[in-house]
Amino acid sequence: MEYEFDDNPERVDRDAVWQWLSTEAYWGRWRTRTDVEAQLDSAWRVVAAYRRDTGELVGFARAISDGVGFAYLADVFVLDGHRGHGLGKGLVSLMIDEGPGPHFRWTLFTSDAHGLYRQFGFAEPDQTALVRPAAPL
Repeated sequence: MEYEFDDNPERVDRDAVWQWLSTEAYWGRWRTRTDVEAQLDSAWRVVAAYRRDTGELVGFARAISDGVGFAYLADVFVLDGHRGHGLGKGLVSLMIDEGPGPHFRWTLFTSDAHGLYRQFGFAEPDQTALVRPAAPL
């Protein structure tokens, strides 16, 4: 199967993104469809992976940024049936290294795929980083 990557926000299948984030993601399931739509609308950048033959969205990543020196990588996923083809690496590469922010300070929160993100320079924070956890809902 062949795949292509695209950063055109108009091409993103919002139903597919919502379906995965609301049923498969271990993070942020408390978000409503309206919340996810607002996040997509206000994203600094979105990238996606698509099947070449059908155009189906099979992977996705979203980023928020100040557009100058800082960005946050969020909602990265690849559908189960398409894992193992380098799509996660392709999404992160397009978002970070091939996009307008390769020199930004990037952050993310994840409890898995550390090996993937380390390939792009992500590491545990040093003494310059502080994080305030979310307050309970």
